[in-house]
Amino acid sequence: MLVKMSDLNGCSIRATDGEIGSVHDVYFDADTWTVRYLVVDAGTWLTGRRVLVSPRAVRGADPGSRHLDVALARQQVENSPDVDTARPVSRQHEIEFAEYYEYPYYWGGPFRWGFEPYPGALASPRRRSAVEEEIRARERENADPHLHSGREVIGYYLEASDGDLGHVEDFLVDDLSWAIRYMVVDTRNWLPGKTVLVSPEWIRDVSWADSKVRVDLTRASVERAPEYDPSRPLERDAERRLHEHYGLGTYWDREAPPAA
Repeated sequence: MLVKMSDLNGCSIRATDGEIGSVHDVYFDADTWTVRYLVVDAGTWLTGRRVLVSPRAVRGADPGSRHLDVALARQQVENSPDVDTARPVSRQHEIEFAEYYEYPYYWGGPFRWGFEPYPGALASPRRRSAVEEEIRARERENADPHLHSGREVIGYYLEASDGDLGHVEDFLVDDLSWAIRYMVVDTRNWLPGKTVLVSPEWIRDVSWADSKVRVDLTRASVERAPEYDPSRPLERDAERRLHEHYGLGTYWDREAPPAA
């Protein structure tokens, strides 16, 4: 199921023994356009503190109910590494976070989640493999920011190969892989009243300094593209028509389905 990022914002997070807080933002990586963390405002429980929750912990994503269930206890979250959401999250902090929760590193393997294509079940306590130890040693001093705030990217301008398209209004997130499958693009300054979808796979480059995304599409092809209705769930048939319109392959034909 694809869920709107705007529907995730504000959802309450329910631990196994009570509420933690509500989703304030998400952090995604710009290499695979995958949501890596939910930024949770702990509200009156941990006053003034925001914490990170990995999609690995999510056990029920139903934005319609306005809550997400996570396989964590409140004390686990309370004792988790602090994060300063005013500063970029470094790899050092991600390593500390992964070691605290005993999660595999998502950045070390061939799949979207490291050695797994999906977040899957929580990692049980275990010794890290030699490969993971090598990854840990290599990445420990890497402080380069590579995660981006969903809230900040909303409003970025989109540019086709031959001119402006519009701006990012929302994202559609796959609730199994937590991949950002589409940017929801408002074209009101060019095509009044039309909303279209653009996959991150069609991005040519991103200028983070200029808040601009450039895509390998023409304005004419976008003008003829199927319109997206944000008030209705996006069905697979509509996705297929979108990809066929652009003559581009589909992600579900390339990626292995989750294990039953």
